[in-house]
Amino acid sequence: MGSSTVNVRELVLEVMLAVTRDGEYSHIAIRNVLDKYRYLDKQERSFLKRVCEGTLEHMIWIDYVLNQFSSVEVKKMKPVVRCILRSSVYELKYMDAVPASATCNEAVKLAQARGFRNLKGFVNGVLRNISRNLMGVPMPDREAEPLKYLSLRYSMPEWVIKMWQQTYSFGQIEKILEAFLAKQPTAIRVNPLKTTKEELEKELKAAQVQVKDPGLIDVLFLEGYDTLERIPAFTAGKFHVQDVSSMQVGLWADPKEGNYVLDVCAAPGGKSIHMAELLNGTGLVEARDLTEHKVSLIRENIARCQLPNICAKAADARVLDKEKVGKADIVVADLPCSGLGVIGRKADIKYRLKETACRELAALQREILHTVRQYVKPGGALLYSTCTINYEENEGNAAWFLQGHPEFCLEQQKQILPQKGMCDGFFLAKFRKKE
Repeated sequence: MGSSTVNVRELVLEVMLAVTRDGEYSHIAIRNVLDKYRYLDKQERSFLKRVCEGTLEHMIWIDYVLNQFSSVEVKKMKPVVRCILRSSVYELKYMDAVPASATCNEAVKLAQARGFRNLKGFVNGVLRNISRNLMGVPMPDREAEPLKYLSLRYSMPEWVIKMWQQTYSFGQIEKILEAFLAKQPTAIRVNPLKTTKEELEKELKAAQVQVKDPGLIDVLFLEGYDTLERIPAFTAGKFHVQDVSSMQVGLWADPKEGNYVLDVCAAPGGKSIHMAELLNGTGLVEARDLTEHKVSLIRENIARCQLPNICAKAADARVLDKEKVGKADIVVADLPCSGLGVIGRKADIKYRLKETACRELAALQREILHTVRQYVKPGGALLYSTCTINYEENEGNAAWFLQGHPEFCLEQQKQILPQKGMCDGFFLAKFRKKE
């Protein structure tokens, strides 16, 4: 790998340091590097994405392997050396097309280029030892140590699995973890105001994008494209990227022509835009979020889709907007959450998240729900959703809401678990305000 001007593994190292040392979000770190080096060819870009994302996905297992073969514990290594070794172990295990000798040599060169000439022998020795013995790395026994086994086999922190054990069986948890590591297509929602599913499928295929029809209304799955911005149908607003599970919000809300919909935590705007499309150009969707930056993301998407019946503004969902009390036919509260349902797309969530944060987020969700319920008209609907799998934030909060707000009744609720190659984990509850 590598073009004349830059070594792609150097860029992998840049991303891995940004994420693991500097605390940047992986999707942002990857995007920043790809934006900076736009001249990389498609193969190099996909190599970079795959190694960075794959290393993060499997990092608990990778560190376990390194600790079996290295005289220095992973947590005591220099950050640069640690990152080089981690991504190299990922290559050795998961990238058959790259010869093991090339992986080892490139790692040694990279360590040297970064000023660690004295650790060349260490890097070389550890990686060559691992490449010879990778098939024989001992794993905890599935029956005797189920928690340890799941944590290492699927690189998930033990505390998350423990939390899920209170709600789900071993088999269900293993299915969730398998789904996270499976290849995820990009789910898109056709904009029916601009095109049909059949026309869009033809147009995408003509643009060399791999398209699959999962058999759902106005949904297609995409693979094998470089970036969305390079797909003309995307820039023309003919489709929107949205996970199949999060599309349920619009479908459950079922807005009627002329409705006023208030989406209180809307960025980047997928659900709001879906509502505006379902309203068929009538009514109004007001999409709000906390900061001007987030609102600018919503506005970008509105501009791309050219919808007349949607606007965006900055507002804090915790603060009551007296002017809107009792005005909304539908309030959408897709609230900040622990994000455990989308680990398949954002692997760094599992390392970033702390147990205490789940409790704090559950409390924040209650605070927002308590405020925004006041915007719902009698007979109107409140949709509460999160992209997590956590009883306290989901079913627990729905039960809390009903108990404290008897003017509402629960119409339906559902915890969607991630499905391999199909959808993320997601929770929805639909409340109706009594007339």
